[in-house]
Amino acid sequence: MTAALAEASPAALKAEIRDKVQAAGSSFYWAMRLLPPARRDAMFAVYAYCREVDDIADSDASPVAKQAGLAVWRAEVAAIFAGSAKTALGRVLAELVPTYHLREIDFLSIIDGMEMDAVEDIRAPSLADLDLYCDRVASAVGRLSVRIFGDDRPGADDVAHHLGRALQLTNILRDLVEDGERGRLYLPKELLAAHGIADREPLAALRHPSLPLACNDLAAVADRHFVEAERAMRRCSRRAMRPAAVMRAVYQELLRRLRRGGWRDLAAPVSVPNTLKLLLALRYGLM
Repeated sequence: MTAALAEASPAALKAEIRDKVQAAGSSFYWAMRLLPPARRDAMFAVYAYCREVDDIADSDASPVAKQAGLAVWRAEVAAIFAGSAKTALGRVLAELVPTYHLREIDFLSIIDGMEMDAVEDIRAPSLADLDLYCDRVASAVGRLSVRIFGDDRPGADDVAHHLGRALQLTNILRDLVEDGERGRLYLPKELLAAHGIADREPLAALRHPSLPLACNDLAAVADRHFVEAERAMRRCSRRAMRPAAVMRAVYQELLRRLRRGGWRDLAAPVSVPNTLKLLLALRYGLM
């Protein structure tokens, strides 16, 4: 746990998180701008929590050291819900728990997902294991998010379930080389085997001529989750789901651009320009 998160005042920490998210210019930032300030700051705090545990899992430390770092955050989550948070970020999150009815299991599920990366490099998981990973690192974040957006009905959890998976699968399809250089290969073994890709060494698998076919198959899985997420949104508060609708629109555009590139040049960056993100935010944020 960084000294800044252990010692900063809550007000200073909120300002620092806000500045970092704004500087990143991410799709997350554009979507969260639609929220009232208090809800937006709450989402930024959840974002900071996710960054903390993700940085531990992605660090160059040994698996034992990574697990120890994640254990510190498990203890802090328990302290948050016991009313005895020890860090500035923990104290900020503790304020949000009763306000937005946030659940301890969702914070812990995120750590469970990071631990899947921390214990060993994921290489060609089964479809079931990949789905579990996506639930922990993405849909659990969604379950926290929809409550902060202002909807905690079952339909909102369905949005989190499907949209989280769709976003994470799109990230996987975008970051194949970056993950491969870390020794990770998130493409599921069933899809690789279906196209004759037997190598489980990440960068070798990425060089296989049939890789685009496996990627297209995984993109189809993401498509189904995008469709189900949109269907679930119709059962929710339209105002509350505006940030989710923007995230869906931006990531569907990203997936479309990845498909257009055909996964032929994996080193070529694929992204959605900020101008288009703004247009999508305006289109879906004002619905």
